[in-house]
Amino acid sequence: MAEKVKFFTIHFSLFTFNSYLCRRKDECEGPNEFLTFRYICFTIKQNRYMINKATVQQAVEEWLQGKDYFLVDINISADDRIVVEIDHADGVWIEDCADLSRFIEERVSREEEDYELEVGSAGLGQPFKILRQYEIHVGKEVETLAKDGKKYRGTLLSVDQEGFELGVMQKVKEEGKKRPVNKEVPVRFAFGDVTYTKYLIKIK
Repeated sequence: MAEKVKFFTIHFSLFTFNSYLCRRKDECEGPNEFLTFRYICFTIKQNRYMINKATVQQAVEEWLQGKDYFLVDINISADDRIVVEIDHADGVWIEDCADLSRFIEERVSREEEDYELEVGSAGLGQPFKILRQYEIHVGKEVETLAKDGKKYRGTLLSVDQEGFELGVMQKVKEEGKKRPVNKEVPVRFAFGDVTYTKYLIKIK
């Protein structure tokens, strides 16, 4: 098994990679040996994409210097599709996405591996992925789904490294009044206790 993996180098497309695996399957001695071989191959391939991601991230962070934009996420799929998500407190301009796309293409060579590049905003109504997204939405209405399945809607009052606080409308019994009244009550959430939080889009 060691001799078969020794001369194996990943430097081709996903289609070629899968075809190679099919050919090598006939050479392996039994299913267990092939599964081990396949695991090693995909581990090597995965490490290659990690390097690509670091290169893309370096280019994005260079472009971000001196700008109010911030990086939300970088995703690189197995078929070399790169998706870069950025955000801004006042929204993302298409012209800036195009400028960042050109900037990345100048620094990430297509000679070693061709790729498809998509640069865009994190998207309205999509779950927040990083702390900065919470920070720019303080004072706005958001929706949070707790891990116990309960959904909350309210004003994002504050956020810190451990979690955030929502102002949620609840019926509260006040002294001197016969009936409960609707009142904004602060509710604290730890990040680990929620499934998602996202900006609440209102359709008028």
